[in-house]
Amino acid sequence: MPPTVVITGASAGIGRATARRYARRGADIVLVARGEGGLEAAADEVAALGGRPLVRAADVADPAQVEAVAEAAEKEFGPIDVWINCAFSTVFAPFEEITAEEFKRVTEVTYLGFVNGTRTALKRMLPRDRGTIVQVGSALAERSIPLQSAYCGAKHAINGFTSSLRTELLHRGSNVHITVAQMPAVNTPQFQWVRSRLARHPMPVPPIYQPEVAARGVVYAADHPRRKQYYVGATTVATIWANRLAPALLDRYLARTGFDSQQTDRIPPTGLDNLFEPVDQRLADDQGAHGAFDDSAHSRSWQETLVRHPATALGAGAAVLGAVRGIRRLTS
Repeated sequence: MPPTVVITGASAGIGRATARRYARRGADIVLVARGEGGLEAAADEVAALGGRPLVRAADVADPAQVEAVAEAAEKEFGPIDVWINCAFSTVFAPFEEITAEEFKRVTEVTYLGFVNGTRTALKRMLPRDRGTIVQVGSALAERSIPLQSAYCGAKHAINGFTSSLRTELLHRGSNVHITVAQMPAVNTPQFQWVRSRLARHPMPVPPIYQPEVAARGVVYAADHPRRKQYYVGATTVATIWANRLAPALLDRYLARTGFDSQQTDRIPPTGLDNLFEPVDQRLADDQGAHGAFDDSAHSRSWQETLVRHPATALGAGAAVLGAVRGIRRLTS
């Protein structure tokens, strides 16, 4: 039987690319987001690639809507095998320029949306003693940057929540697994429709990866969910370890560079804003999986490839070690 996979935030970016990847496996995929235009376009792609789509427009900040998604999914396809929490929203601005209402909204979607999805999935998975939940995280869940206080706070909260839940599942010996895929900067449409008070157009901090790189990491995490978390992209690894080794130095570096590195003059402001309402209501509004940074985004990550193919990593390491030993023999 094909797996049943629920993906929130499936209308664009990482969620959209992940849906395509599962579609190639012939999976039954429940596509969840607010924008019906993006969802319908994603459903067409899933069907064309060999999967079976089910579209459900829902706001993950509302637990009743998330519960309705799960009921529809199991009525249509049967038991949910994998639940992927990916939906988020944010505001690009210094903290003092973000209103209380905006901060609350980001937290409700980006943090509580994951909590609502996880609760709904567990309600069905725990009695069956099987299933996998993947939280799509971020390097910013461990290393915050300026201009994204609401998003970084929510991503940190996801880490804490998920770690607590994971220990509870381990305590009970459950066969339900939860893991996190921590992401680098990704070229998604989010930067076209994010609410921003910056002087210039917001952008991800380079180096930037394509959503397909992220999707490979998400699916691999779902296939191997016993690990606590996975890092996707060399910059994710570098950022997290730099923060652990020299956090104060990184604070000063980001204070100096973190404002300019998240803004660009290359793209004019769009005037779009999806914080409270989706901007892809019609099929014509569909943004696809990619954002506006195709010309500078990487379609491959050597780090992510090595994680998925550890034998290759061991072979490369052995080759390097052999070369080093050979050089030592020649020079001794």
